[in-house]
Amino acid sequence: MFRTIPSPAILITDDDRAFRETLESLFVPIGFRTFLAADGEQAVAVIGAEDIHVALLDIQMPRMNGLEAMQRIHQRVASLPCILISGAIDREHPPVCDAFGVLCKPISQKQVTDIVFTALGCTYAWGPEWTSAARGN
Repeated sequence: MFRTIPSPAILITDDDRAFRETLESLFVPIGFRTFLAADGEQAVAVIGAEDIHVALLDIQMPRMNGLEAMQRIHQRVASLPCILISGAIDREHPPVCDAFGVLCKPISQKQVTDIVFTALGCTYAWGPEWTSAARGN
């Protein structure tokens, strides 16, 4: 039996405001509640204050990078799927870490939505019927 999430919450963390807002514009129309953070410290604060279901984290950010933020987030919520994003990743040798996945910039809408839906399905046994409806299939 699948357990659904009525309105999943996604944390989008990147020091590039335009990139955060672009990602937000992908998820809001399909029913996500979005929370935005400009760096790892803000991301950790959001996790402490909100019930987040999946986190997107840029690796290279000021004050606290995505890897450090993910470690602190997992200290609070060990099961939270964190997806790392960066333009400076060696595609053949991505970082070894506890991330649900790693995306290399530039990313497509399909890449980011696919990995987010996969993370939600794997973590929360979120049924394919909702993801199909949300994607407009």
